[in-house]
Amino acid sequence: MSGNVISGSRNVAIVGPYLSGKTTLLESILSVTGATSRKGSIKDGNTVGDATPEARDRQMSVEVNTASTEYSDIRFTFVDCPGSIEFAQEAYNALIGVDAAIVVCEPDSDRVLTLAALFQFLDDWEIPHLLFINKIDKAHVSFSDLLNALQTVSTRPLVLHQYPIGQGADTAGFIDLVTEQAYHYHPGAPADPIPLPADLKEQEHLARQEMLETLADFDDHLLEELLEEVNPPADEIWSDLKLELGADLIVPVFVGVADQDYGVRPLLDALVRETPEPSIAAARHPIAAADDIPVAQVLKTYYTQQGGKLSLVRVWQGTFQDGAVVNGTRLGGIYSLMGQQQTPLQVAEAGAIVAMGRLDGISTGDTLSTDAAIPALPRAEHLMPVYALAIAPERRSDEVKLSTALSKLVDEDPAIAWEQHGDTHEVILWGQGDIHLQVALDRLSRKHNLPMTTHAPQVPYKETIKQATQSIHGRYKHQTGGHGQFGDVYLDICPLDRGEGFQFKETIVGGVVPRQYIPGVEMGVREFLSQGPLGFPVVDVSVTLTNGSYHAVDSSEQAFKQAARIAMQDGLQQCQPSLLEPILSIVVSVPNSYTSNVLRLVSTRRGQILGYASKPNWRDWDEVTAYLPQSEMQDLIVELRSLTMGVGFFHWQYDHLQDVPEKLMEQMIARSQEAANGQR
Repeated sequence: MSGNVISGSRNVAIVGPYLSGKTTLLESILSVTGATSRKGSIKDGNTVGDATPEARDRQMSVEVNTASTEYSDIRFTFVDCPGSIEFAQEAYNALIGVDAAIVVCEPDSDRVLTLAALFQFLDDWEIPHLLFINKIDKAHVSFSDLLNALQTVSTRPLVLHQYPIGQGADTAGFIDLVTEQAYHYHPGAPADPIPLPADLKEQEHLARQEMLETLADFDDHLLEELLEEVNPPADEIWSDLKLELGADLIVPVFVGVADQDYGVRPLLDALVRETPEPSIAAARHPIAAADDIPVAQVLKTYYTQQGGKLSLVRVWQGTFQDGAVVNGTRLGGIYSLMGQQQTPLQVAEAGAIVAMGRLDGISTGDTLSTDAAIPALPRAEHLMPVYALAIAPERRSDEVKLSTALSKLVDEDPAIAWEQHGDTHEVILWGQGDIHLQVALDRLSRKHNLPMTTHAPQVPYKETIKQATQSIHGRYKHQTGGHGQFGDVYLDICPLDRGEGFQFKETIVGGVVPRQYIPGVEMGVREFLSQGPLGFPVVDVSVTLTNGSYHAVDSSEQAFKQAARIAMQDGLQQCQPSLLEPILSIVVSVPNSYTSNVLRLVSTRRGQILGYASKPNWRDWDEVTAYLPQSEMQDLIVELRSLTMGVGFFHWQYDHLQDVPEKLMEQMIARSQEAANGQR
């Protein structure tokens, strides 16, 4: 840890696929810089990040973690992001608030596709990023082949900053291509400078030349030097690296082994020397306000075990004072975070990432200011939920607390959604996959004392009819000693075109059914249609009241309502009831090498392929459009990820209702009858 006055700051995200070693890299950085006295490990469950029970139970990151340290007079705030695709929303929300990102990956050319969506997001938002190839001692392919594979998923050119000395388990160090100085690794200690190995001089020269030529694509002066065979000085190369990295034009590449601290110090040196200052990141977010007006944005919302709310925010401009009124709410504290530890602060200045307390009514992505007129800053798009579970409290008495707890759950994790389904009456929890929802359920149990039972959601089937029937008679007569009940109706029932819903008409003449009783007839029809003869809501039906009779004393609206229900019960059975299933319109996005697999996947799930084409602005990706029965969607994302190394994803929306195939309908009705008999 530096003892000098801090002269600057950087906010750096650590991102990458699951198991690439992001949290291990953060632990190494904190140890190397003296922020911690002992390096933690995921296996031992003592890391600064991933300290929640949900993370430690699974030995994986499930939410954003923040830690700060100092190195070379720079104060760094590192934001460690989950790597699992099921928690990508966490990473995306946090990335929009950093100055740069370190993308951590393994040296496995077969897994480079797992970086595609992350690189796409970083470039869409023009977030400067470096690539750290971790576990370089585990490489089983040549370094050049690995780089070529990595370049296929990056829309920006990869610029090799270091060249490894040795291969795989024999990796001994690296060559800095800027200074052409070779170094030898030592576990837990800085690398020693050594002479450039003679057998690597040619490879080093070619790699350095390629680095310079790539940089020269953006610098005419450097291009002139190369054409004149002038060897540019290191300071000039570093200046180019900083300018072009800051503009998200290149991706510098570093190597190392985080759990041995190999390559961590050179990576930190590069962060000091080449990553852009906070003002550069702020310039990517134009703010329509005077410079002295404080403006910030929420990157993550936490609810602590004690129930308090913390908002992780990036301060874009101005200074926030503790106790200030922000968006109509008084700040309840400003804190620097070190994992789960909170250090109180009096102020948060521009460029800082801090936690703010008790910002009730404020959500992740919201723009904060002391001036209510500040326009909202852009926020990361919410990922569409693709996996669902129906949930219910284990204790019936907890039902009244559920909606409040679920609202906090969604506030903490915007990739979660929930609904009380109008047809099935189930509470449905939506998310990005099974692990994602299991973590959410753990939080409901641990933080809110709401253990849940779960099952697959019911499919909201509908019923309709295929033929018409006329003059269906319904009579309700009931004598109780005083006034009786009498209602008498004749109904015509006929099908409507798909999507027309329900129509009620009457053609009464001569007052055979008095006007005041006709609303009761319609009410009885509607109530019966809520659950037809097959057990599901009935749609696309027209019912016409054509005739009837009444009693001057015993008739009532309620009696005609019951008469209508009797007529509907008899009539729909004669109309050839049929089952309808909801059909979704889906768009599946996958690397084009998996397109044929996806076509088969959709077809085997009774899907109707509508076509496929190149995905706009995604190199070597396709979009497959199709119709898919909702009953086939439940584990679609699980199988899609299994087929595509976890990178495939889809968007969906309800499209229409469609007849259930006859054979499948017979099976469903038989199961429904068995279930009904079992409940008797």
